[in-house]
Amino acid sequence: MSEPIKAWAASGPGQPFERFSFDPGPLRADEVEIRVEHCGVCHSDLSMWENEWGSSVYPLVPGHEVIGQVVARGREVRGLADGQRVGLGWFARSCMHCSQCLRGDFHLCPEAEATIIGRHGGFAERVRCHWAWAIPLPQALASSSSGPLFCGGITVFSPLMEFDVRPIDRVGVVGIGGLGHLALKYLRAWGCDVTAFTSHTAKAADLEAMGAHRVVRSGDERAMADLAGSLDLVIVTTSAALDWSRFLSTLAPHGRLHFVGAVLEPLNIPAFGLISGQKSVSGSPLGRISTIKHMLKFSERHDIAPRVEHFPMSLVNDAFAHLRSGKARYRIVLDADF
Repeated sequence: MSEPIKAWAASGPGQPFERFSFDPGPLRADEVEIRVEHCGVCHSDLSMWENEWGSSVYPLVPGHEVIGQVVARGREVRGLADGQRVGLGWFARSCMHCSQCLRGDFHLCPEAEATIIGRHGGFAERVRCHWAWAIPLPQALASSSSGPLFCGGITVFSPLMEFDVRPIDRVGVVGIGGLGHLALKYLRAWGCDVTAFTSHTAKAADLEAMGAHRVVRSGDERAMADLAGSLDLVIVTTSAALDWSRFLSTLAPHGRLHFVGAVLEPLNIPAFGLISGQKSVSGSPLGRISTIKHMLKFSERHDIAPRVEHFPMSLVNDAFAHLRSGKARYRIVLDADF
């Protein structure tokens, strides 16, 4: 029997987190075990906690923005050493033999396993994953703030590579929270002209400091009209239902409205708004393992880090209350204190 792992778990939808321990069973030959040092709190953790997507299994141990050290390796593990600093994001395993995996799209594997669906995540002493998903952290990136890069960071970075975004492109970001503030930083470093769309213009100076060339209140009719037909890409990071035709109108011909936020309501998008400018609507989940590594190197080169607030893991309930209040600026990280 393996040594039990201590964790924080919710017994049902929206129930308080309580101390919990579980037997992880034998370490699989292709797995590593990571001692958790820090774990980001993503809005997806909140959605899973409340079973918003109908896929939660209780007791639920969330946490999929893990930074820690490798403390055990199966016999088939390659390229990792005991004590090595690594990060783990939304995915903990993929099959490694389907057509998607064989072309490098491990994140699109039909058998991919999420770190917190049907398994226990990073609100714990230790967490396990297939060795390929334990990504080495570059030396210059701080352990205490890098966890959100493995979900929020790669989610907004991946479209830049996927769609060959150019430094001369004009890009808008809808929703400036945990995902959106990182999008501003990456786009500015990428060389793009960056517009931040937000309903909270009181934080305009903050958003400009993070990379926005301009901050636009999405309800400002005149400001939206001034942007008509000018943007090459609009990245939607919010999960809120908005009037998408307003953002579609800001796109230039061949422009793209791209969703990385989990908007649950059907998208009300007029066909003529797409046809007239040969525009596109798309979406993407996280990114390739190779893209995660590129994202980390880019972050290191340009000194990009999430703006985080820290809570000890023992105050996870306070952290979730802070996240639900909408006051988090801009990502919460839990520091393991078992």
